[in-house]
Order: sequence, then structure tokens, then C-alpha cells
Amino acid sequence: MTTNLSVNVNKIATLRNARGENVPDLLKVSADCELFGADGITVHPRPDERHIRREDVFNLRPVVTTEFNIEGYPSPDFIDLVLKVRPEQVTLVPDSPSQLTSDSGWDVEGNFDFLTDVIERFKDAGIRTSVFVGTEPENIIAAARAGADRVELYTKPYADQFPHDPESAVAPFVAASEVAHKAGLGVNAGHDLNLDNLKFFHSRLPHLNEVSIGHALISDALYLGLEETVRRYKEALL
Repeated sequence: MTTNLSVNVNKIATLRNARGENVPDLLKVSADCELFGADGITVHPRPDERHIRREDVFNLRPVVTTEFNIEGYPSPDFIDLVLKVRPEQVTLVPDSPSQLTSDSGWDVEGNFDFLTDVIERFKDAGIRTSVFVGTEPENIIAAARAGADRVELYTKPYADQFPHDPESAVAPFVAASEVAHKAGLGVNAGHDLNLDNLKFFHSRLPHLNEVSIGHALISDALYLGLEETVRRYKEALL
């Protein structure tokens, strides 16, 4: 199956915000990522707007011609933003407002009623909904019961173990993707995937719809250039 590459452009916004102007231009970089072969653009707006701003999300909507994926904690403000923008996909993460980055998946059963209500609102609006989870089968199955269309597997544990034992690192994710597939869910993945570990990960997972990559890809682009970097990440998914 084809695995899509969604480029997370948060780090572009972080760099832009450091000077308070519009360099680099978030809209142009996003359009260029698509031009160079990316299958989607991901943003994660946070309440403090330390990188992606609410205004960016609205401005990106007419620019993104592939798949627009908005991820975040489903607070009332976030839900309102997503319903107004109508992206192709929303990814629900359990982050608190103060978190530097995502560091775990949902306890889906413990938040089941809350997530079910949020998922229903997004699905009624025609927005594909993905739930950020670890590899625990119970959370994946609960996400399916809650009405999710996909899960996104939190891949930092894989990335951390990969240099030492690739097969052991990927094994829980292979099993998780099988559980998700049997439950009728699509499978996304993201966090610390890079040019060193992505090809192996992709080669082992039997049901991988999409990877979302930001920090590593933007960092690689400083050395390789954006076009070559997107090309290499796409090549790793062949």
C-alpha cells in the first residue's frame, strides 16, 4: 500500500516567530513541500501560539491542496478552530497546554466518553479523525469503539531503541498495526521518525497509511535543501 508523507511545518513557524516578521514564509514553505512531493501538511496549534498561530491555520486552508491535518488537544477553542477550518484530518493528542512536545498516547478507555463525543462532532462535519496512541492493544481497540477512523502511533520508543536493536524496536508497532487493521482503523505514525529509521519502519509495518514528520525533516533541510529532503523522505516510503 502507499504510505503518505505529511510534513509538519511547526518548526518553520518557530523560526519565523523568532524575528516577528514573515521570514521564512510559512505559506510558501508549505506550498513548496507539496510541490516537492509531500502528500500533506500538518500543523499543531497550541494555546500560547509559540509556533503555529490560529491565523496561520486559517491562512493555510486555501493554500494546502493535498491533505491538511490539524493536530492538538481537543479543548473548546481547538474544536471550534477545526470545525471552522474543515481540514481533511484532525489528530487528537493528549498534550497539556504547557507541554514542549507530545510524549505519550491517550488513555482512551479512561477518556472514552470525552473522546467519543469529540470524534462524533468531527465526523459529523466530514473530518477524518485520528487518535494519538501508544502500541497498547486496549487503547487501539477502544479508539475504534469510540468511532475513530485512524490511530496515530507514537513512535519515539521505536526511534530511541532503533540504533540498538531495530527488530525489537519495531515489533510492538507491527503488532499494533495489525490490531488497528483488524479493528477497521487506518494507521498513521509519527514522532522522531527520520532518514535513518524511517525506511526500516516502513518496510516492517503492513498497514501504514501515513507518517507525519516535522522536526527531523526541517532539520535535514538545513543541510540538504527542502526539495532534496522531501524527495529522500518520500523515497524511504517506497
